Amino acid sequence: MTGGEKKPPLVIVAGPTAAGKTSISIGLAKAINGSVVSADSVQVYRHMDIGSAKITPQEMEGIPHYLIDVLDPSEPFDVTAFQEMAKEAFREIYSQGRVPILVGGTGFYIQAVLRDVAFEEEGEDHSYREFLEKQMEAGREEVLFGKLVKIDPASAKIIHPHNHKRVVRALEFYHNNGYPISLHNAQQHQKKPPYTYTFFVLSQDRHQLYGRIEKRVDLMLQEGLVDEVKGLIAMGYGPQLSSMQSLGYHEICGYLAGNYSLEEAAYLIKRNTRHFAKRQLTWFRRQDDVVWLDKGSFRDESELLNKMLEILREKKIYED
Repeated sequence: MTGGEKKPPLVIVAGPTAAGKTSISIGLAKAINGSVVSADSVQVYRHMDIGSAKITPQEMEGIPHYLIDVLDPSEPFDVTAFQEMAKEAFREIYSQGRVPILVGGTGFYIQAVLRDVAFEEEGEDHSYREFLEKQMEAGREEVLFGKLVKIDPASAKIIHPHNHKRVVRALEFYHNNGYPISLHNAQQHQKKPPYTYTFFVLSQDRHQLYGRIEKRVDLMLQEGLVDEVKGLIAMGYGPQLSSMQSLGYHEICGYLAGNYSLEEAAYLIKRNTRHFAKRQLTWFRRQDDVVWLDKGSFRDESELLNKMLEILREKKIYED
């Protein structure tokens, strides 16, 4: 891209789980002729609806959505795959004269697209990755995470021990390249984004956010999360899959295996989701180019949306 060439527009709506990203993104898309690209590592999977709080066709209100229900739970999905699929979605959206709105709470995925992060070519030898995955299946999660703490403490601070996919990825990267993936990511973060963009992060009082999380988990259980997980297992999607290690699914698998009661499973989902939201906010706070929007500072969603549109006008991403 030459210096005089105008960069294509991009709007990001990010924030912790249960922050209300879905509904505000619909209002935003209607206002700016946008299409939504999901930056969620679970909503990409078919049949995983309740536990991922997946947007329904009715809730989409006619707005085109990408990267939702495009893979089976047994198919691999990582940041490299996400980046490739998101960029393909962007090309289609731009060809329609629309604006892509990247929506989600997975900061690493968002950064990969925003900065057009270059990932190291791994070649065809996946033997070490396969070894690590077998170690995970054998229940050596704590040992592998302990190794990550030693070789890449920066990554260990932001990767949850249950996130087998990212733990394996970080260990494999170090094994193949001789330096930590956190250093690689920091170097890539210095790249200039190829977009004219605005990076919104929704936030709210922690007690209110945690209250929303508790209500959301209760609603998921009422709507049939246990039956959804039973159905997935019946289809052959066992708890060893990366997709089934996701929040909500992991804990319900433990309940179905007889490891604890349903009441304890609900407690674990709520606790682990609170911890996840805290890590998400920590990640976003480390970014130096975000527009923080405290939902408590606005009377309602309409006022919040108007503020977002005002900022987009200033950035010349949106015109009345």
